[in-house]
Amino acid sequence: MIRMSVLYPRKESARFDWAYYTDTHLPLVRRKLGATLIALAIEQGIAGGAPGSPAAFVAIANHTFESVAAFQAAFKEHAQELMADIPNFTSIEPIIQLSEVKIGS
Repeated sequence: MIRMSVLYPRKESARFDWAYYTDTHLPLVRRKLGATLIALAIEQGIAGGAPGSPAAFVAIANHTFESVAAFQAAFKEHAQELMADIPNFTSIEPIIQLSEVKIGS
């Protein structure tokens, strides 16, 4: 399996509308990617590792797919619409990373 992570780095005076993100953007992502999207988990950064430090990321969204090919096929058709929705909830330019998921001890 692979994970496509979308990371929104914390930036001074950046805007991030959690209500729009959770109520509008994420349902759009689910609809557009359909059954190809195995799982979707989001994280809201609340703190850094050192006491009193801010989280490095405002938000992280992890999307799980069977393979890179499955992700690319699902995303390619809807990429423009999904990416165009980002300014509706944030002024942060996201970082995208594909990772191979390994489960073990």
